[in-house]
Amino acid sequence: MSSSTAPTTAADTAADARVAEILAAARQAFAEKGFDGASMQDLARAAGMSVGNFYRYFPSKAAIVQALIALDIEEMTQDFQPIFASDDPIETMRQQVRIKLVEHQCNHDGALWAEITATALRKPEIGLACGLMETTIVDYLLQAFAAATGLSLEQSRARFAAHAALIVLLVKSSAMMPQQDETVRNDLNAMILRIIDQTLDEIAASSAKG
Repeated sequence: MSSSTAPTTAADTAADARVAEILAAARQAFAEKGFDGASMQDLARAAGMSVGNFYRYFPSKAAIVQALIALDIEEMTQDFQPIFASDDPIETMRQQVRIKLVEHQCNHDGALWAEITATALRKPEIGLACGLMETTIVDYLLQAFAAATGLSLEQSRARFAAHAALIVLLVKSSAMMPQQDETVRNDLNAMILRIIDQTLDEIAASSAKG
């Protein structure tokens, strides 16, 4: 007896859209009030829902953060597809990093992720979710490095794990950069991008024969 995936219904689509709306409202509330400062009542109010109905979607703030992280991982997976498909993964990655660095700052994602990072130190379930996100990003970077150099994934991991971790650290730090004078911020961004470019140059200079 064969099994098949149930088709997506209009109700499923509507439910997914509602969850996305709730998460967008929660993201904004966390950024404004902080993880500890935003109560479940605040989050329900931001989403335009009663507290009881809100709990039907998310039973805790930790569950909301886990859902936010899962959503960001899904978005990040899509971002890496052009890199994997590119004839020049390193150059495509440079372009993506520049776009994401500015995008995160314009969207003020840093305040949220600073809150989540601090909370991850106190709450193991959130720490695990954050760790999964960073591990996923590093794995994608190592896959791209392997494609660019002709190395196997295992060789790429052995050579470039620290390179990948550094890129993640720099992009994350850039997103969490406090509000600065525009000139200072632009200079800091240029320095961060220069270090990332140097790191990518070092990887590009490697090969299966190197």
